[in-house]
Amino acid sequence: MADSKLKNIGEGIAGAAALLTPFFRPWYRKWGATDAEVHRSLPGDDLVPHPKGDYTHAITIRASAADIWPWLVQMGQGRGGFYSYELLENLVGSDIHNADRIIPEFQHLEVGDSVRMHPKSGYPYVVAAIEPGRALVLQTRVDTQTGKTFELTGTMPKRYLNFSWVFFLDELNEGPTRLVSRSRNDWNRSFKNALVFGVFGPISLVMDRKMLLGIKQRAEPSAGGERSPERTEEV
Repeated sequence: MADSKLKNIGEGIAGAAALLTPFFRPWYRKWGATDAEVHRSLPGDDLVPHPKGDYTHAITIRASAADIWPWLVQMGQGRGGFYSYELLENLVGSDIHNADRIIPEFQHLEVGDSVRMHPKSGYPYVVAAIEPGRALVLQTRVDTQTGKTFELTGTMPKRYLNFSWVFFLDELNEGPTRLVSRSRNDWNRSFKNALVFGVFGPISLVMDRKMLLGIKQRAEPSAGGERSPERTEEV
C-alpha cells in the first residue's frame, strides 16, 4: 500500500514537471480529446468568454451515462473527493478522501450548491447549471477585493477570478460514453496571479487527467465490467 501511494505521488510530481516544458503542455491541454471535442461548444462556455487559461480533456468509459453520473454528482471536498492524487491534495491541507462507492447522501445537487476544493477556500465552485445524466457546470466568479460576485456586462473588477469547470457526458451509439472535462479560467493580470497560475495551472492538468482515470476505474465496474488498467489513451 505504501509503495502504491509513493508511486502515485511520484507520478503526479513527474507529470507536473513535464508540463512545465512547452513541448508537453499543449498535449496535456487536450489530453484524450478529439479535435471535434476541443472545438465543440459546451454548456458553461459563455460563463468565461475570454479565458487566459483553458483545457479540454476526455476519456472513453465502458458504461452508460447513467452509471457515470453518480460519481460526478458526489464530487467535492467533504463529499466523494475528486478521484485524483489524494496524497498530493492533502499535502496542501485539502482533506480529500476519494470514495470507492456511490454515497447516497451526496447524490443530491442543485443550482447554487457549493462544491469545495479545500475546506478553507473562500471561493468554492458553485453549481451554475445541471442536466442530470448529461452536464454539470461549476463556476467561481468573484471580485476578490469585495468577496462578491459580479456580472460580465459592466467593467471588470480590478481584482477578480472567473472560472468555469464543466463535465459533459456524450453517450455513443455503440455503448460506451465519452466523459469530457473542460476548464476555462480568467483572472486579473498581476505578478502574483502570473506566479500562482503559472505553477498551479500545469499541476491542475495532471490532477484532472488522474481524476478522469479514477472515474473510469470506478464507473466501469459499477456497470458490470472489470476494473480496467491504464492503457495507451491514459498515458
